[in-house]
Amino acid sequence: MRVVADTNTLVSGLLWQGAPRRLVDAAQAGVIHFVTSEVLLGELARVLARAKFASRMQRIGVSVDALLAAYTGIAEVVVPADIPPTVPTDPDDDAVLAAALGGHAVLIVSGDSDLLDLKRFHDIPILEVGQALALIG
Repeated sequence: MRVVADTNTLVSGLLWQGAPRRLVDAAQAGVIHFVTSEVLLGELARVLARAKFASRMQRIGVSVDALLAAYTGIAEVVVPADIPPTVPTDPDDDAVLAAALGGHAVLIVSGDSDLLDLKRFHDIPILEVGQALALIG
């Protein structure tokens, strides 16, 4: 199952335990296959580099580079589709939609209300982590 996860979901899954971590675990186990783009990887790197995450990374003994390497080891980098502006309240969310469409994802996982309000994008469901985990089994 090809899945695009938004940046906040990935940050939570890479740094903490809980439902987002179970999504990352599912990818590591080969149950799902993450799809991403260079734009989304850049956003993930910028967010992980924020000062507010430094103490957490130090506590669990990882670096931004190590987390990015771990993620790219379980994700396929795809060329995003060229889409018109779709999320007017947060244009950065369009990168998630473009990666999902370009990467032939069957699911988008997000906690972002702007994305969740769409419910679907080109027949790709947009679900919260808990809903996605229930679907994955």
